[in-house]
Amino acid sequence: MKSAAKSELDRALALDIVRVTEASAVAAALWRGRGNEVAADEAAATAMYRELARLPIEGVVVVGEGEENETPLLYIGEMVGAGAPQAHRVDLAVDPVEGSTLCAKALPNALSVMALAEAGSLLKVPPIYMDKIAIGPGFPDGLVDLDAAPADNLKALALAKGVQVSDIAVCILDRPRHARLIEEVRASGAALRLISDGDIAGIIHVTEPLETGIDIYMGTGGAPEGVLAAAALSCIGGQMQGRLVAANEQHRARARAAGIHDLGRKYSIRDMIAADLSFAATGITDGSLLEGVRFTKQGVFTHSVVMRSSTRTVRWIRTEHPDISKFD
Repeated sequence: MKSAAKSELDRALALDIVRVTEASAVAAALWRGRGNEVAADEAAATAMYRELARLPIEGVVVVGEGEENETPLLYIGEMVGAGAPQAHRVDLAVDPVEGSTLCAKALPNALSVMALAEAGSLLKVPPIYMDKIAIGPGFPDGLVDLDAAPADNLKALALAKGVQVSDIAVCILDRPRHARLIEEVRASGAALRLISDGDIAGIIHVTEPLETGIDIYMGTGGAPEGVLAAAALSCIGGQMQGRLVAANEQHRARARAAGIHDLGRKYSIRDMIAADLSFAATGITDGSLLEGVRFTKQGVFTHSVVMRSSTRTVRWIRTEHPDISKFD
């Protein structure tokens, strides 16, 4: 059973992490619509790293910006945090700009996201691909399955919702690799919502189909993004399965280096998130769930969500920052 002190610390950290995503979202938003994905990502990563360094944690980046030889900040295995006495030991999953292209083009649903969990509880995945399927809460376990045909999954979901397959909307990343999947979904009669980037947001959207118009997510995206999406679903409900996909020998080597030797394994949310967790996201551009950063003469306005898996608490936070220099 958790001590009262540990519970209070967990609660404080759950609120502190939203300050981290706010800072990285503001840094990225300064590059919004300027066509420079690299600059936006670097600015956001620098801001996120700076804010993480202020937290009373000893954190290890389990899901980050890449491997140590690929990025200077927030690389997999990097230790971050203030490291103060009695610092909380945690795993971190971070994505300073989920949807770099969306930010660079000022398109909807660019986010800054992170998750903080007990040490050793997040699945360590290499920066390769993951095949995913996800639906919202309120359905029997195993209703959809990564190994089932798309048409069968859509029929099962439609039956559970009491609607026709034609009433189901499927979110898929618009990529050439999904040509067959898209063809099968269309043949089933379901509607398609193709997105150019941002599959974390795409997966989160299945939890609020009345707001987002998305009932199910299918397809292959980034494995790190898969763990972050599973983190969000662990807080707000829903089902998700994922399987790592190695496109080449380099990917297979990265999987082995991460200690993963069974690339055929199918992961559930519980496999990816093994303990209590807090998740935060701040909008960079306007989207279906979060508004983007707004700069005015009065200050900077951010819109965020912060969640805890143990309590299923979801807080929507609108913040006015009167002094943008505090983000420097």
